[in-house]
Amino acid sequence: MNTKILLCLFAWVALSHPLVAEGKRVPGRVVDYLPASGKVYIGSPSLAILPDGSYVASHDYFGPASTEGTKAKSSIFHSQNRGRTWTKIADMDGQFWSNLFVHKKVLYLMGTWKHHGNLIIRRSTDGGHSWTEPVDSTCGLLREGEYHTAPMPMVEHNGRIYRAVENATSTYKEWGIRYSAMIFSASADADLLKASSWTASNALSYDKGYLDGKFGGWLEGNAVVTPDGDLIDFLRIANSDPGKDMAAIVQFGKEGTHGTFDPTSGFFDFVGGSRKFSIRFDPVTRLYWTLSNQILPQFSNLPAGKVRNKMVLQCSSDLRHWRIVRDLLYHPDVVKHGFQYVDWQFEGHDILYVCRTAFDDKFGGADNYHNANYMTFHRIRNFRKWVK
Repeated sequence: MNTKILLCLFAWVALSHPLVAEGKRVPGRVVDYLPASGKVYIGSPSLAILPDGSYVASHDYFGPASTEGTKAKSSIFHSQNRGRTWTKIADMDGQFWSNLFVHKKVLYLMGTWKHHGNLIIRRSTDGGHSWTEPVDSTCGLLREGEYHTAPMPMVEHNGRIYRAVENATSTYKEWGIRYSAMIFSASADADLLKASSWTASNALSYDKGYLDGKFGGWLEGNAVVTPDGDLIDFLRIANSDPGKDMAAIVQFGKEGTHGTFDPTSGFFDFVGGSRKFSIRFDPVTRLYWTLSNQILPQFSNLPAGKVRNKMVLQCSSDLRHWRIVRDLLYHPDVVKHGFQYVDWQFEGHDILYVCRTAFDDKFGGADNYHNANYMTFHRIRNFRKWVK
């Protein structure tokens, strides 16, 4: 085989095989980058597809030199060439832990205004270049108080739009155990900037008796419609067992207004359950899909929340039984490498995703696996073939 054929074959393998992250080159397309020396890190990646087919992505900034605790900052990026290159189009003050979404052909961004801040929403009518300001209850300030979330999916069902959130106001102040699971919803035809359009469910708080005292809290919930048409909050679980990945399902019935939880059946094993994940339903395969972190056996002695060096694609028909159908990203080091907080969208036969990526650079790499220095964009081509 001549050299040219070998080079072409190598290029094809590198582009088509997911496990290309063991070298020095960051995998995917770089959307944004911050060196670790600045003590400001990339958080909360989110992705949306605009009505014209172009892409928008966002992330916030966290870390000791950031303003996350006072008035957080976020940035918006745009790609007109299917994610190959990206341009920053907006910066905003007072936006954190937020998800982009398109509703009735209009772009929105929903989250908090700081770390444990007011719940807010913004609207853009020009594809993300300019945004409304959440100044009061008629223009995006949905609830005052302490809230926690991440770039979590919106789901429409029976004429309403739903979003899972955690109330962070609690007698507890520690991470995890201060969070109470809840769902907000609004009529799909309502003005989403008005606080009066949104109905809040009850909030289910931490119970130290769950999981035989090993329950460390629930957070970053997904509002999901079950095969039976019920609303659930599918939540990440923090627990104290090394290498133990679990999730929880809180039941919210048909309307999503009142949540109940049965600890005997509500907890279950779920690959990636101790790190953030997003779940979406594909009407073509009639399956639920997610991208999540898998813990390999050699890292099972570590706390599950700290193992973020492998990303996989999973699917399920019933939300309880999941199977890994594809390995996506991997690096053998867990200390300074991480692929995490993925947000993603279906596009035709593909899945597009953005990732908070901790990886090598010319300055010594990321601060650690958690404190990412990149936001990267990726495409899974023809994802449905993995379940045929």
